[in-house]
Amino acid sequence: MPSVREFLLPDLGEGLTEAEIVRWLVADGDMVAVDQPVVEVETAKATVELPCPYAGVVTRRYGGEGDVLAVGAPLVAVTVEETAAPAGEPRATGSGSVLVGYGTRETPRRRPAPAAVPAVTVPARPAPVPGSAPAGPAGPVPVVSPLVRQLARRHGLDLRSVPGSGAGGLILRSDVDAAIRRAEREPAGVPPVTAVPGPAHGPHGSDGPEPVRVPLRGRRAAAAAKFSRSRREIPDATCWVEADATALLEAQAALARPDGAPIGLLALLARICVAGLARHPQLNASVDTAREEIVRWPATHLGFAAQSARGLTVPVVRDAHLRDTAGLAAELARLTAAARAGTLTPAEVTGGTFTLNNYGVFGVDGSTPILNHPEAAMLGVGRIAEKPWVHEGRLAVRRTVQLSLTFDHRVCDGAEAAGFLRHVADRVERPLRLLEDL
Repeated sequence: MPSVREFLLPDLGEGLTEAEIVRWLVADGDMVAVDQPVVEVETAKATVELPCPYAGVVTRRYGGEGDVLAVGAPLVAVTVEETAAPAGEPRATGSGSVLVGYGTRETPRRRPAPAAVPAVTVPARPAPVPGSAPAGPAGPVPVVSPLVRQLARRHGLDLRSVPGSGAGGLILRSDVDAAIRRAEREPAGVPPVTAVPGPAHGPHGSDGPEPVRVPLRGRRAAAAAKFSRSRREIPDATCWVEADATALLEAQAALARPDGAPIGLLALLARICVAGLARHPQLNASVDTAREEIVRWPATHLGFAAQSARGLTVPVVRDAHLRDTAGLAAELARLTAAARAGTLTPAEVTGGTFTLNNYGVFGVDGSTPILNHPEAAMLGVGRIAEKPWVHEGRLAVRRTVQLSLTFDHRVCDGAEAAGFLRHVADRVERPLRLLEDL
């Protein structure tokens, strides 16, 4: 007998609570096979195609392109033809396939019926707290993820005062982050001021153009939440130095990969960073605030900033400390191509321990970037430009670059950070010194 099975949006890993539908790969009435990709979704980490665990006829697609669905919400309904199983054997309910970081599951999680949803109540605080509602609405708080509930509790936020933008009014982390930002702008005990609509629409008056409003969701929402958290939690500091990169560029021109492809400047900078982190492991770290510990990672997973049509993303070169320069160059090229094509997997954009940010490609000299939470350090590289420089006791035109290191002051002091930055600058100016690090 036929029955209808719902394929639910799976947990895509690393605390992700939602995904945006990019495009449907099937239409209503289409026949689908087990593990056939049916929809392409974009999360805060990557764009992925999701395979359906059921074979049958698509009878309903939940949501259109651009819609945001919460984890556990139905994606697509499939009418399947049930077959009788041999005696003593359970009837198959899906493919059972499990992909790395995302994919189908043997027993998909179903969203409980509204009447069966347990209530979670946040205890009231004895005194008003910025961002909470002292006289807010009564009643239970809708079900939220433990991560969201912990974030709200840490900031004294009453979840009953937060409107949810997820499916069925589900409160997402982006909703809580927005409420926290509003609370930080409003003085304690002062009710928010609601603007009264009038004929004027902004600085141009009633005859001026309407402002453009861009939804803050998907990767941008995740980046906003991560940047805000980084600024709130990490006491960062930045030091910088200018270096003569002429010799490094000459070395780059003389190098090539075994396949004949050139080795890019980013690969040489990555090689220098890996060598520097081996000597200064305190920067290849993060802070575990719950346990009040500094965690120094034994492996270097090097993230690097890559610009694509979908915006800024940070692919991660896994085990960068085990790769030679040619291997780093090949992996950087592969990940950059995947970022531009929008095919990076969640595993390829998570788990970084240190980030290399080459903002010089945009023609700027320097920057003080926000750390990629929870990492403890980021090296910034500005543009390489010709300028007068004292070289071997004489004034000459050299190609120089500004290097900046932003670091978490909890994991190291300024002297240790300066030691790492000086190590990088010395190898930029004298690349042969990399032989000392082999």
